[in-house]
Amino acid sequence: IRMSKVDIDWGKLAFNYIKTDFRYISKWENGKWDNGKLVKDNMLSISEASTALHYGQQCFEGLKAYRRQDGKIQLFRPDQNAKRMQDSCKRLLMPEIPEEKFIDACMQVVKANEHFVPPYGSGATLYLRPFVIGVGHNVGVKPAPEYMFCVFCLPVGPYFKGGLSPVNFI
Repeated sequence: IRMSKVDIDWGKLAFNYIKTDFRYISKWENGKWDNGKLVKDNMLSISEASTALHYGQQCFEGLKAYRRQDGKIQLFRPDQNAKRMQDSCKRLLMPEIPEEKFIDACMQVVKANEHFVPPYGSGATLYLRPFVIGVGHNVGVKPAPEYMFCVFCLPVGPYFKGGLSPVNFI
């Protein structure tokens, strides 16, 4: 795996998209998930008749990887995100992502993009966005014939710069 050079001011990161080097993609066809793989291309190619586009058959999770004080990288409770995604898939009549596959995909993405994990104490993290979408040719109201499970990542600063400031709408 060839890594790009990273020149980021970790303390000034916002919660915005930054393209990283690798993401994970797995396809569900003929009743099963393939092995999945890391890819460099951040563009997806799907049918114009995908259920994700027309019927909202899609779900996502969000989790973070942190650099610890000792320099090692730690994911925060990926098993809980995997279980939540399984629940979402069940509700939306999509094939579940096995917990081991979910965690392995997240770990592959973090390892392949390790140089994007902000340093300890910077206030920034590596955000992972696993998602499942219904794809394949389908214009009827029914579950998709095919699915994609993807995980991408990006370094981020706090979601709310300066902390959470609740607003009273009443």
